[in-house]
Amino acid sequence: MPLNMLQKFNEKNKDLLININGEMIHRDQAGISPFDSVVQGGDGVWEGLRVYNGRIFKLIEHLDRLRSSALALAFAQIPSHDEIIAEIKKTLAANQMTDGVHIRLTLTRGVKLTSGMDPRLNQSGPTLIVLAEHKTPVYDRTGLTLSTSSLRRFSPDCLDPKIHHNNLLQSILAKIEANAAGTDDALMLDQRGFVAETNATHVFIVEGKTVSTSHTVACPEGITRDTIIEICQANDIPLSIRDMSLTEIYRADEMFCTGTMGELASVVKVDGRPIANGEPGPMTARLSELYAQRTSTEGTVVVD
Repeated sequence: MPLNMLQKFNEKNKDLLININGEMIHRDQAGISPFDSVVQGGDGVWEGLRVYNGRIFKLIEHLDRLRSSALALAFAQIPSHDEIIAEIKKTLAANQMTDGVHIRLTLTRGVKLTSGMDPRLNQSGPTLIVLAEHKTPVYDRTGLTLSTSSLRRFSPDCLDPKIHHNNLLQSILAKIEANAAGTDDALMLDQRGFVAETNATHVFIVEGKTVSTSHTVACPEGITRDTIIEICQANDIPLSIRDMSLTEIYRADEMFCTGTMGELASVVKVDGRPIANGEPGPMTARLSELYAQRTSTEGTVVVD
């Protein structure tokens, strides 16, 4: 596996307490029922959150997306924002966490009466899991390498990417290809051959002074992606949201990807071809600084 993407065990996470339906359980004992929908069929929705100095950046937007995904999957019960925030606060307090923390928030349809696909078998639920870890942004700031995957991102008529669901096999298979190619991540196209995203992040390119990103036709509605769009608009940085082909990627002046777990990360090579001079560019650095300014001052307070 490329060293840029290798996540290492953090000793501070050795005795994590995991919140499962309000009960705090040591990581070595934590578990959910084999009859839970997320085990049975990946039937769950999730969000990645990041804690900055006692605040979670864009928390309400993340919870809105979680609810939207659960509604699309016809969950019978969905906790309120206030209920989820209370469990997040409880988890952070139990682990004495205030900063440099990534939270994996999972909501499943719940536990089934017996093994099977039918949601009518779910008579108990939902299951809410709050997993908070000491984890800094995972990408190497010197730049990532990508290889184009043979797998195509689904269009809305196959499986709508606006549902932020737990069935990540398509992304995992693309990541396996990237590992085999010796690159950090996989660049994924839509069914028309235009760039969708990577297996884990949204994609931006810079051409001259213009920042461009793809439509959310074959990729999720990204919270960090939306933040970069907001930053461009607020700072009079020309922005284009459009279809992008691989040729445009190869000839771009800069390229970067976005996501809550990794924030902004420069891409310096795609399919063995350097992007411009093969080094992080000035627009990526500027946007990273503007993003950091926002995360340092904005967010929902979750640590008293």
